[in-house]
Amino acid sequence: MRCRTIPDSFLRLILLVLFTGVFASTEALALELAGLSVTPHAQSPNMRYRRPPDPQLGARIELFLRNETAVPVNLGPETPLSFDQRTPSELLLHGDWAWHDTPPARKDTPLVLAPDALTVWSLNSRGTNWGVDTTHRLQIGGGTEAKTMEFAIERPRAWLSAVTFLGSGESPLPTQMVVHVQNETGQPLFLAGCRLWLPRRPTDFRDLIAQTWQTNLSFFPATAVIPDGEKGGFLLDSAPLPLGYAGVEVRVVGADGGTRSLWAYLRIKREVFDLGGGWVASALGSSNTLTAEPYLKLLRRLHINLGMHQDVPGYTDTPLFDRYPLKYMNRLAPFDHYDTDAMLPRIHAVEFLGEPQYGGGRPVPPQEVFEKLAPYAPTRLPTTVTHSEERVWRYYAGLADYPHFDAYRVTAPAPDAWGLYDRWGGERLRWGAPLETIGDMTRSLRDLNRPRPIAVWSQGPHDGWDRQGGRVRTSPTADELRSQAYHALSSRITSLYWFNLSLGSLIKFRDLIDPVTRVDREIRLLEDLFLEGDAFEYRREREGGSPSWDLASIIGPNGGVFFAIDLAYIPDRQEKIFTFSERNGSVDFQLPASLSHPVEVFRLDADGVHDVTNQWHPGRLKISDRIHVVGIYVVSPKIGLRSRLEARHKQLLELEKAIDFDPAASDADFETLRHLRP
Repeated sequence: MRCRTIPDSFLRLILLVLFTGVFASTEALALELAGLSVTPHAQSPNMRYRRPPDPQLGARIELFLRNETAVPVNLGPETPLSFDQRTPSELLLHGDWAWHDTPPARKDTPLVLAPDALTVWSLNSRGTNWGVDTTHRLQIGGGTEAKTMEFAIERPRAWLSAVTFLGSGESPLPTQMVVHVQNETGQPLFLAGCRLWLPRRPTDFRDLIAQTWQTNLSFFPATAVIPDGEKGGFLLDSAPLPLGYAGVEVRVVGADGGTRSLWAYLRIKREVFDLGGGWVASALGSSNTLTAEPYLKLLRRLHINLGMHQDVPGYTDTPLFDRYPLKYMNRLAPFDHYDTDAMLPRIHAVEFLGEPQYGGGRPVPPQEVFEKLAPYAPTRLPTTVTHSEERVWRYYAGLADYPHFDAYRVTAPAPDAWGLYDRWGGERLRWGAPLETIGDMTRSLRDLNRPRPIAVWSQGPHDGWDRQGGRVRTSPTADELRSQAYHALSSRITSLYWFNLSLGSLIKFRDLIDPVTRVDREIRLLEDLFLEGDAFEYRREREGGSPSWDLASIIGPNGGVFFAIDLAYIPDRQEKIFTFSERNGSVDFQLPASLSHPVEVFRLDADGVHDVTNQWHPGRLKISDRIHVVGIYVVSPKIGLRSRLEARHKQLLELEKAIDFDPAASDADFETLRHLRP
């Protein structure tokens, strides 16, 4: 699929408008509400806080407005605009909205909407007045001929659950789009086609032009029919797509023959599963840790390709970066330096706001976060925001292109009240929280920001935490680390950042170097399935009234990954750690229509791929296995995936060996690492 070229006649019209000032007046606006996307707010019932969450739930809403006139329409910040006879500013002031992206929010930024073009107005509400099952009136322009339209906020019965842009090689431009659709309509849903709405250039991100409808798609299931209660989707191959914001319109047909469109608005960015090391750049005497080759070797062996840094003299401007590249994650300004073809392959995302829900003691209002991120909208730089507290992070939903959260479950600062969890027969802990709440938070953040991808900070070694609740060990054990990582991974994330693989942390907690390596090796084996897939099933099983297993799956066009995560761990009262024992697991999973007849079923871990006892019939898969912390199982609808993963595993081991530096196993290498510190 290629972007539609702009006809000469249209360009002449634009020039005429610019030189004569001929715009459709605000009293004769002919705007059509072409589509509406509603993401109802939700909150996890499993989290515990000293101050209960506000029970009122709102929604995140996107209005897709199309210019029906034959001339451009002026929709700048001066355009009279009201919702239910209130301006956006009044709705913010009265607490109805948390944030909005409508013309008044883009101060001093004109919008001239081309004929037949689309613009998207986003808003995120705070409570039931703007929640599900409410109706609202939008008025644009003034006078007796002002454009008025009503819209209803209804719980969706079908929606785009994940939209991911993929590519190959070193180019930052994606050449494939993977779309997943959730069907809760009560009937089968047929996928009929898809089209993108693209700006002529990134700076025109609010003026979107329709591209050609695409129907020659690679569907999963192959029938293009999604059963009720399931997910399915398609792959769309294209010429390189421009980086920037786009509208995605997917046409679906119900069993009754009714046709409608499902909509999403998000930034096109090539998705890559990046593994972050956190604050890898720090002072090392008169230089920086990123100028120390032994440390870079270790990060490379850990499969880390991302750090919280940008330009670091002595590293990013030397051959060291070419040998041990770590993508940038920082403020990334000025734009004329970072938003360039040469720099884009080095960039993961913009991150400079810290944790705005805390804001150094004063929570940063969501609209203020929007304003701080707004200058990045015309660029090709994706933004991210660190979320901290599930109790209130729904108010920040939709603000960033690539949101993530930062929460840990043992001996670390946390916003939830660990002493309020009644998880182990009434025993209350002050040094730890249920590890599975990482999964609860991941699913919450994912669903509030759908169909955008999300990432997670996962708890690793960190030398900066103090003792908490009497626990001596101030970082997780290997099993605690693995469990937390997989509660996030099994809920479908597309990058993971370890907190924190600083030089000091890795020296202090040498026993976590190998556990991190093993998790990262497994991620590198599964990354394609993580990227192209979407969360399918989640189920928590109990035995004897106690949690037993978290069962989850990620399904995509080329197969699925199934997870059985052990919940029968117990707190050790003496050491104040969570302990796991190897268990016999007999677990069963739902199979989607696209995997109704699996051809390959096998277990995977850092040591490779293995046979596993399994039984299946259409709709169900049963696994019998010995499981320690987590069991990971791969299912493919055709032959070949197992051999590809075996080959990939061999490559990863060869890469680690070629580094020739292993402080986890070699005392000499560890001493080299330790002596880097002044």
